[in-house]
Amino acid sequence: MVTEQHKAKMNYISYDDSGRLHIAQTHIPTPKTHEVLLKVAAFGVNRADLLQKQGKYPAPKGDSEILGLEAAGTVVACGDSQWQALLGKRVFAITAGGAYAEYVCVDAEQLFDIPDGASFETAASLAEVYLTAFDAAIRVGGLHKEQTLLIHGGASGVGSAAIRLAKQLGAYVVTTQSSEEKCQYARQLGADLAINYTQDDFVAVMKAGGITANVIIDPVAGEYISNNIKVAAMDCHCITIAMLGGRTVELDMAHVLAKRFNLHGSTLRNRDQDYKRALVKAFKEQFASCLFTDVLHIPIFKTVTFSEIELAHAILHKNENLGKVVVKISL
Repeated sequence: MVTEQHKAKMNYISYDDSGRLHIAQTHIPTPKTHEVLLKVAAFGVNRADLLQKQGKYPAPKGDSEILGLEAAGTVVACGDSQWQALLGKRVFAITAGGAYAEYVCVDAEQLFDIPDGASFETAASLAEVYLTAFDAAIRVGGLHKEQTLLIHGGASGVGSAAIRLAKQLGAYVVTTQSSEEKCQYARQLGADLAINYTQDDFVAVMKAGGITANVIIDPVAGEYISNNIKVAAMDCHCITIAMLGGRTVELDMAHVLAKRFNLHGSTLRNRDQDYKRALVKAFKEQFASCLFTDVLHIPIFKTVTFSEIELAHAILHKNENLGKVVVKISL
């Protein structure tokens, strides 16, 4: 249960109106009855964090206003005695915000165990990207063996996870990348075809190869939506998870109808607690046994300390990363 020591202060990453990040102090949060308190050892950095500090992706009502959607650490307190057995456990999880801090509250039913020998940094790199990729490609998109998955930006964290999951299922994977270095990275993860979109039109390349996509994961939106339809198989599911290319698009509905094209908008953050619990349970049943093995390994592009958080954001802002950027708590 919660003790008096958890009413003390903790360090966390704050930001001002200009988006500048700095270390500040606030009270250690108190876990609710369904939560445990995690002493954070490391947390993952995601593009959503950059959007939040810009005022473009606010925390859902009731969630922590502190940045951060995934963390790894040790359970040090629980909101109810039923979670007492979790005390001292090394775990990781997605969070309802608040991961950019020394302590964060996490729903006890969404925890993943960290196996012996695995680092906190590795664990902190997994939850957000794997659950997002699993939700988009498999739960929403219905991807299965011998189908084709098209991933735009396959060198990102979510893209990396989607490649790994799709190959584990036995699917064919196409990715689009901004450089040959990122294409090579995607191939190393298992992508069957990596297209450098600064040199080649992905629609032309796929059509020339007779390749159509059954499932598409698209963080770009904008004009990419129309191009996605051009390479879509019948009954294709296109899951848009961000709008890096713009929020508006002009569609020819005749093409949508002709291919029975399914366009989904999907964000994991604002899903309710029951949905996230079910998502975690389904993912564990299918992939937990190999999450920390080579077949699902995602490279960590850079690990920085708490005080170097600006560097972590700069890497994502410049789109430099091949894989995940992780921050370890080291003050």
